[in-house]
Amino acid sequence: MKYTLIALPAALLLMAALPLSKHNNMTAEGWKPLFDGKTTSGWHTYGKSRADAQWEVKDGALHLDKSKGGGGDLLTDKEYGNFDLKLEWKIAPKGNSGLLFYVHEDPAKYQEAYYTGPEMQVLDNDGHPDGKIHKHRAGDLYDLIPCSKETVKPVGEWNEVEIISKDGTLKLFLNGTNVVTTTLWDEHWKNMVANSKFRQWPDFGTFKSGKIDLQDHGNEVWYRNIKIKEL
Repeated sequence: MKYTLIALPAALLLMAALPLSKHNNMTAEGWKPLFDGKTTSGWHTYGKSRADAQWEVKDGALHLDKSKGGGGDLLTDKEYGNFDLKLEWKIAPKGNSGLLFYVHEDPAKYQEAYYTGPEMQVLDNDGHPDGKIHKHRAGDLYDLIPCSKETVKPVGEWNEVEIISKDGTLKLFLNGTNVVTTTLWDEHWKNMVANSKFRQWPDFGTFKSGKIDLQDHGNEVWYRNIKIKEL
């Protein structure tokens, strides 16, 4: 029997030589994990240096357990400008949470993260009162733009999200469907904000880089498989 030797690409040879933990931190085409599935490394509670105990890691997911006391949104340590973010979320019955981005962390000036960062809504549409409010349902750009099509899964099931923001163009995807597309920071955007609940916070939606935020709205919620690509 004859054997043929095949030259492997240098990148594959490098990966083979690395410890397994290094493999898990490498992703294709520029994707980087924001959550390692084991710890809250890379995250902290708004206005603090680390994550509060209420944000626990359980079964490979970030889980908000309000029984442990404390409070506050969970933010990335790093800021992002142009980005492609992917993750999965699951909400408890009657639950409410949200995915905020371009959050400018300055607790002395902004008491809450939502004073600065727009939000993709996370919600039990049928069980939470916000489900009865236009532009407040799951997948909406909260209080600004409703979903073009509702694709949220039943409460307790995992939903797949993708948020792409590049040079002012924002696209929100829920379970593979592009549910919101808009342009940030132009006159139309400013008018939308001026006609929303966010008009009371003049810096809302003005920052072109900021932190990714998992909202603590007082209800049980889970997030997993969080990764980002800087564009």
